[in-house]
Amino acid sequence: MKRIFPLLCALLLLAACGPALPPEDSGRLQIVAAVFPAYDFARAAAGELADVTLLLPPGAESHSYEPTPADILRVQRCDLFLYLGGESDAWVDTILSAIEPKGETLRMIDCVDLLEEETVEGMQGGHDHDHDHEEGHDHLGEVVGMDEHVWTAPENAAAITRTVGERLAALDPGNGETYRANAGGYALELEELDRDFAAFFDGRTDRTIVFGDRFPLLYFAGAYDLDYYAAFPGCGAQTEPSAATVAFLTKTVREERLPTVWYIEFSNHLVADSIAEAAGVETAQFHTCHNVSRAELEAGATYLSLMRANLETLREHM
Repeated sequence: MKRIFPLLCALLLLAACGPALPPEDSGRLQIVAAVFPAYDFARAAAGELADVTLLLPPGAESHSYEPTPADILRVQRCDLFLYLGGESDAWVDTILSAIEPKGETLRMIDCVDLLEEETVEGMQGGHDHDHDHEEGHDHLGEVVGMDEHVWTAPENAAAITRTVGERLAALDPGNGETYRANAGGYALELEELDRDFAAFFDGRTDRTIVFGDRFPLLYFAGAYDLDYYAAFPGCGAQTEPSAATVAFLTKTVREERLPTVWYIEFSNHLVADSIAEAAGVETAQFHTCHNVSRAELEAGATYLSLMRANLETLREHM
């Protein structure tokens, strides 16, 4: 609550003399997305009919991002605000508690069935959820909340895109069929991607992966029946694993004869490098699509292009 009053004051100053924002009645739908997946699905569904704005700056860490007064004003004015609805964009609560949006909101976690996040063998504790833990560690197999990284399974991404298309059609009925067609077309491409991932993994006898990093890929792993081990949970705040965690993951890589230790985008991948060096294997990045770099955004990266690149990397390194 302490952060809300200063933000409201700054918002009033911004409205009076700050940088220009889209007009409140431009004749086009104004869509604001908190994170990149929502932004990508919205722009695919909207096509040329709406303005879509991404709040989270390229390269920023969503868990620690703090909204600006301009962010608040954009959310207040937009016709549709899309956000994840989980712990990693808890900063959205700051915005929604500071203002009353004139438009509608949609949470991605409400578009699909949720999975329970659990600690797995070898995983470091220190989860951010409000649970009681012994010495900062989660108990093996303990459910520590619902996993929010729903978009990482292409089938879920397709379902979310279709939902966004339906919501836009309701907001702008005159262009409803176009929104539905746009969303449906992109969803079909995502469903084809899902089949391609399934075909790749179906051809493998070993479906074990090790991440020397956070693991925000529970939905992806579930979609393709993967066994996974990781240093930290998907929303884990810690960056320094215990010696026991490193030793366990190194042993797993050796015993499973895995060729690669994986890490996620924007990671310094020091933990993955350490495990890989000890095990005598290589490292590779799996892009979770939670956010993109400035260069990726300017190059026109999409969820589809990034996930197809992941598929090629899996073919090369798994």
